Amino acid sequence: MCPRTKEQNELIRMQRREQILDAAARAYFRTGGGFDIRDVAREAELGYGTVYHYYPNRHLLIEDVLESGFERCEQTQAEWANTSGGGSDDKQLLTYGKTLLRLWQSDVRAYLVYKMASEHYAGLPEKDRHAAKRRFMDRLYAPLQSIAHREDDSVDLMLAVLVSCCGLHYYAGTSELDVDRIASLAMQAIMKEF
Repeated sequence: MCPRTKEQNELIRMQRREQILDAAARAYFRTGGGFDIRDVAREAELGYGTVYHYYPNRHLLIEDVLESGFERCEQTQAEWANTSGGGSDDKQLLTYGKTLLRLWQSDVRAYLVYKMASEHYAGLPEKDRHAAKRRFMDRLYAPLQSIAHREDDSVDLMLAVLVSCCGLHYYAGTSELDVDRIASLAMQAIMKEF
């Protein structure tokens, strides 16, 4: 057996890091943010020492979970903006809501960005909270607000429905979201139709 190449080792390291970040995001939901490195190791089915090698404390781990979640959300938002073909504001909001739900269904870290935003990033240390809020407002919330063309709390209501329904999916451990139905409910919240 030949020793692994530098490239193979780097690939393994990246895969392990992704495994740890996904496990940390899942542990966040299971514990309400009160997890430690041992919880993440258990969730990732890795040794405590392995996780500790990559992340010596939970704050560094949460920073990386959120950073990767923000990157994925921002990338999805940019891709959606480049491919959305106009149409009415309501139709754009509906398709964006569906886009978010599909992203969140497949990526717990991306969902965690919005979930924590709904809680004003209360689980973060004070020094990190303001930067996370600002990044969310500038890069994710403001573009959505500009599509809505509403000055009221419509976007907040829409996001509340989307985050809550997706949260039920994660907490219940169900396999599929009813994306169309949930997005329609979110639009009803905006239009104040019941």
